[in-house]
Amino acid sequence: MRTLRRLAAGLTAVGLTLATGCSGAGSMGASENQVTIAMVSNAQMTDARELSSEFEAANPGTKLRFITLSENQARAKITMSTAMGGSEFDVVMISNFETPQWAKDGWLRNLSDYAEQTPGYDEQDFISSLRESLSYEGDLYSVPFYGESSFLMYRKDLFEQAGITVDQSPDYQPTWQEVAGWADKLKTADRAGICLRGKPGWGEVLAPLDTVINTFGGRWFDEQWNAQLNSPQVRQAVNFYVDLIKRSGEIGAASTGFQECANLFGQGQTAMWYDATSAVSVLEDPQEYPELVGKIGYLPAPIAEKPNSGWLYTWALGIPKSAKNPDGAWKFISWMTSKDYMKLVGERLGWARVPPGSRTSTYTELPEYEKISQSYGPLTLRSIENADPEHPTVQPVPYTGIQFVGIPEFQDLGTRVSQQISAAIAGQKTVDEALDQAQQYAEVVGRTYQEK
Repeated sequence: MRTLRRLAAGLTAVGLTLATGCSGAGSMGASENQVTIAMVSNAQMTDARELSSEFEAANPGTKLRFITLSENQARAKITMSTAMGGSEFDVVMISNFETPQWAKDGWLRNLSDYAEQTPGYDEQDFISSLRESLSYEGDLYSVPFYGESSFLMYRKDLFEQAGITVDQSPDYQPTWQEVAGWADKLKTADRAGICLRGKPGWGEVLAPLDTVINTFGGRWFDEQWNAQLNSPQVRQAVNFYVDLIKRSGEIGAASTGFQECANLFGQGQTAMWYDATSAVSVLEDPQEYPELVGKIGYLPAPIAEKPNSGWLYTWALGIPKSAKNPDGAWKFISWMTSKDYMKLVGERLGWARVPPGSRTSTYTELPEYEKISQSYGPLTLRSIENADPEHPTVQPVPYTGIQFVGIPEFQDLGTRVSQQISAAIAGQKTVDEALDQAQQYAEVVGRTYQEK
């Protein structure tokens, strides 16, 4: 129960509880054949909801009810409900942060037996790094809907206009110093040189920032769980990130997250964007941004000291132990994460919108997707495969995770630290002041592990 108390206290501390608002389809009363799905309102999930009538047609009598939430809201509501043994959700959208922890605590159903008994499902087709990140003691406890690492997206036409030449060799990794120079040169009165997340949230600003901290030689804790957020390496990395935003980044960066950066890049208001590889599902969609077709270049996550600095993340689907309709839940999950679903998305919505980075077969058995993803598909796969959450930093650490620290307390700790960073980006305090406060938060958490 110690983990549950920590989660409840942490979520309450940041004002995120079960009272969080939501939007859904269907009535509040659950029927025997209803499957209630809690999911994040990202583009790929919106597509799944649009196509859900296909599932209902193939499964007469089964009614799907979706609860769609913003990322921060979804984390809070799903976490609290699952931790408390609530039965309001049959399917929950979680990630490789929650899955192994919740499996260990007994909050999720083991999905390996379900997968093995489902003809043609082929769980071995999932990219191995993602499959391992969603497993506990060798068994799957959630399955990936889409997976991602991070990379640098840039407008090739704007680079050419600015006279910037990019090394195109396969093993080239840009440095953050190079990227900063490009951003400064590309910045204009009405266009940012680069878009970087600044919005509070451990899954918002800290996602890209933690990869910068890692490659600059920083870490959250040393091997003895001593907090390191005010170390010289972390100060250098965060100052670099904040200064780059202030000098050549987007206006209002303290409230800019993934979706806002996607909009800015898609509308030509920023020349570069460092973020999730999954962004291609929107940016490369000719129906969404026809003017961008053929104009986007892709490079590996920028580095300083540590190579292969991209993160590893997956939005996945799991079944809470207390779900009312686990069999119906698996039927839906196996449909939404199947090879056939990938093909359905391509045929119905366009091949650029196929959920990326989950199944190897997406890149090897769908010639239509392989053709349209030539500029980013191989790099996406390579970035995901090279990500190493067991060794995320230059120096050894006692935790796993690249853009997060894989402990329950990180939901609260990461949110609190992110608020300090956002305040520094907004100019409300200095980076040193923000990190001194963040260090105090981290010291409290570190002591609980030193006492074990």
